[in-house]
Amino acid sequence: MNVTTQNNPEQHQESSEDLKEMTLMDHLGELRIRLTRCAVAAILGFLICYAFSKQLFGIMMAPLMEVMPPDSTLIFTGLPEAFFTYVKTAFVAGLFLVSPYLFYQIWQFIAPGLYEHERKHMIPIAVISALFFISGALFGYFVVFPFGFEFFMGYADEMIRPMPSLREYFSFSLKLLLAFGVIFELPLFIFFLARLGLVTPASLRKKRKYAILLSFVVAAILTPPDGITQILMSGPLIILYEVSIYVAHFFGKKKPKDKEAEESDQ
Repeated sequence: MNVTTQNNPEQHQESSEDLKEMTLMDHLGELRIRLTRCAVAAILGFLICYAFSKQLFGIMMAPLMEVMPPDSTLIFTGLPEAFFTYVKTAFVAGLFLVSPYLFYQIWQFIAPGLYEHERKHMIPIAVISALFFISGALFGYFVVFPFGFEFFMGYADEMIRPMPSLREYFSFSLKLLLAFGVIFELPLFIFFLARLGLVTPASLRKKRKYAILLSFVVAAILTPPDGITQILMSGPLIILYEVSIYVAHFFGKKKPKDKEAEESDQ
């Protein structure tokens, strides 16, 4: 061991630096840097998307407009409501646009608590995080929105004419998009918990019935009060939980006995 250390002083110095703990002020300084970079990226994304805010909001309205009666339309009840709705649309679209960079900054803030070989995978993990998040939002837009809006428009008749406001529609749609984006991050979240040894495939299987119940509770809170859209959220959440069990199995922290068994098999 002494000979190895003398022959590789740079490697010894690098490992010592990796083991050096960050102070609270170091963490706060690192957090400030990451938040500043995220804010700059969000502003740039907003400026890019604001030029197309009307078109972007048109895309966001499309699932509703397809099921609305011919004599119905969206309205705004306050003078600045339409303007701020376009601003919010551009801001949210900008966040989606720069989401890979935002996730990269988040993982870079977490990186000091990881091993050196794990830090090398920050860029792929950031890209995967963004893909999962965007995939969840797209699932909500293309699958859940048509069913949910058709259910609500089913109450329209000769006496009741739907005239939703821009602000209400935007808030409702944004909540669903973000909810689906977040729940699609579940396998990645379980991946890191498994790598840290906080969860195991056995513990996830043991808590499967509670996870299924929680999936329906979350769906009931985040989706419209109809069975179709609740199933469309709880169903993917349950499937993602099952996928997470396999993620924990293949990528989780293995016990010494498991490692010995693998070496003996080889």
